[in-house]
Amino acid sequence: MRKVWDIHGGVHPPESKTQSNHCAIASIELAEELVLPLSQHIGAPSTAVVTVGDRVLKGQLIAEAQGLISAPIHASTSGTVTAIEQRPIAHPSGMTADCIVLKPDGLEEWIEIDACNDYKALEKTEILAKIRGAGISGMGGAGFPAAVKLNPRPNQKITTLILNGTECEPYITADDMLMREHANEIIAGALLLAHLLDNPSEILVGIEDNKPEAIATMQAAAENTAVEIVVFPTKYPSGGEKQLIEIVTGKQVPSGALPASIGIVVQNVGSAFAAWRAVRFGEPLISRVTTVVGESLALQRNIEVPLGTPIQHILQQHGWQQENAARLIIGGPMMGYTVESPLVPVVKTTNCILAPSRQEVPEQPPAQPCIRCGMCAEACPASLLPQQLFWFAQSENYEKLREHDLFDCIECGACSYVCPSNIPLVQYYRASKSEIRIIDADKQKSDRARVRFEARKARIEQAEAEKEAKRVARKIAAEQAKRLADEKKALAGPQGTATTTSSELADKASTAAKPTDVDPATELAKLERALSSAQSRQERATASLTDMQREDPDNTARIESLQARLKQAQLKVNEAEQKLGSFKAAQNSVVATETIIKQKLTSSPLEQLQKSVDTIGKRLTTARQKLAEAEAAGTPTVEALRQGVAKLQQKLDTSERELVEAKAATSTASEVATEVNSDHNKTLSAADIAIEKAKAKAAAQANMSDTEKRAAQLTSLQSRLTKARERLAKAEAENNENIDAFRIGVEKLEVKLAEAKEDVKEKA
Repeated sequence: MRKVWDIHGGVHPPESKTQSNHCAIASIELAEELVLPLSQHIGAPSTAVVTVGDRVLKGQLIAEAQGLISAPIHASTSGTVTAIEQRPIAHPSGMTADCIVLKPDGLEEWIEIDACNDYKALEKTEILAKIRGAGISGMGGAGFPAAVKLNPRPNQKITTLILNGTECEPYITADDMLMREHANEIIAGALLLAHLLDNPSEILVGIEDNKPEAIATMQAAAENTAVEIVVFPTKYPSGGEKQLIEIVTGKQVPSGALPASIGIVVQNVGSAFAAWRAVRFGEPLISRVTTVVGESLALQRNIEVPLGTPIQHILQQHGWQQENAARLIIGGPMMGYTVESPLVPVVKTTNCILAPSRQEVPEQPPAQPCIRCGMCAEACPASLLPQQLFWFAQSENYEKLREHDLFDCIECGACSYVCPSNIPLVQYYRASKSEIRIIDADKQKSDRARVRFEARKARIEQAEAEKEAKRVARKIAAEQAKRLADEKKALAGPQGTATTTSSELADKASTAAKPTDVDPATELAKLERALSSAQSRQERATASLTDMQREDPDNTARIESLQARLKQAQLKVNEAEQKLGSFKAAQNSVVATETIIKQKLTSSPLEQLQKSVDTIGKRLTTARQKLAEAEAAGTPTVEALRQGVAKLQQKLDTSERELVEAKAATSTASEVATEVNSDHNKTLSAADIAIEKAKAKAAAQANMSDTEKRAAQLTSLQSRLTKARERLAKAEAENNENIDAFRIGVEKLEVKLAEAKEDVKEKA
């Protein structure tokens, strides 16, 4: 026989298993409605893929998994979805959660299922997909998705597969009866799981010696296979994952680690059975074997019950005498929890419904002060110090709780069971774990917020740097443009002999716009060296931490110090990357600004006017769209938007008129220039012609007296006013929507003309 080991601590509470293991697994009538919670497993809740009113078939997917640590939900029978709403679920807090409510139609009409005669002909990824798609999760514990356990990391070589058939909790016999009646399928499931894990050297099924019928049946089924049935003495809580590993292999899982880290995978016998049914017959997990037990019931036994069946329906089928029941417990008396409402449904992890009488489970005596007897430490199977954990939990000293490995507690209740002071130790531990998880979640949320804040701050700083660079460039460009305008005016005078071209002037402005206080190449090299240095420090810190974790994993103080050093190095790298990125963005902004300045200065007046007309036209189109939306919505900004449209229309009209005049002037100037340069076969550019025209105009104005200048201005205003009145008359005749804009333009020109006339009279 295989050697087995003992575990530290443990207790021997009354087994109370004979009440429910005397008859075969039975079935009950379908409930009038099934309530299927979207969260029946550890991890993210699934998401409904059906809607109210949909008719579904038995085995049909009704909620899909969300993420890796999640599992899908399937319809337990055929029927109609009547609601998707909050309903009470089996939880110690009595909380509600999103559930799909299904009204059975009694037809039990299945979907088309995909059977497989030889799973070895399939790729392992296909088999895992079948198990995951069937919604298989741990059926003896917290409900961890089975497909995740069966797909370990590439660096984790699995040498031992263990099926947990221990079922050490008092009253519960669901796995016992499952092994008696479905031993062959459980063994087939074990071989299937072993195939997925690359055939580990050991395939073990651990069973306590208080289940002789199950042991005999499983041994017969495992004959001539690689599966070994390991029998060991009854002791609570030998069914805990880490405790079972120590019993059958002698190995201990390190604190905070998973069994896969030492080459072991553990699955419940119920999970192996469900996985086999899913792969071989294509059946999703829609029912499970559950123990229904307690002296307040007329009938105690094991039943195969559809998931989602309300517990109240099950109790009624077993003659529940509610007035004699002390409480209603999901699970066993040691690790189970009380539920307030019998309306909660059966889920994938519901292995027992315990309805004890008041004689079976009397009221808990009031807690007394701790007498420091040490019995809790002797009973703890995880070799913890329950007394110290209790004190730290009372004082809410969460750091000390972490140091004393609170999360290694499996909440078996052995410490509470032996405590002579009747202190509910496990409740303290559960509450502290919950608080620590909340604190950790808040810290993670705070860390994410800090990272987002720092990233936002960096973006703002980068944007400010770009904005400042653009502002400086615009200021320099404006100063240069003003200087260039003065130079052009001087060139246009009668004595102007300079030959500076517009291209040369643009180059001067571009040169002046460049920052001279910092050499960009020097600064870039400096920032790149800083980043390279920070990355080197990060690589050294990573190497040191990796070496320490490999060579001395128990030296937590040194490991934490190296982790802090690595985090600081990572922050330095991030800071260096942000500075380098900001500098490059600022340089790119300066270059872009220089390009724009040069383009503006080298473009001809005609091109500038055309661009102005295009820009104003786009703005006018956008303004009209906003005005139409505002008028349709009846917002109070309609009048302001209407005035804005009128002003833009006026600007567009003025710019278009100037463009037409410039084109005409350019055409004339081009003809003259062509004639002048015909001997040399050259044609002046439009920009040079415009410059020549500007020179001629400036020369003509230079020779005018003040009186002549005022007279010319008066003539120009009269001409513009005449044209504006013509446009207004045309708009009024066509009932143009921009009549107000034309009218405002006429009024402004009339005011300017009146002022000009007054000025002429005063100077006469």
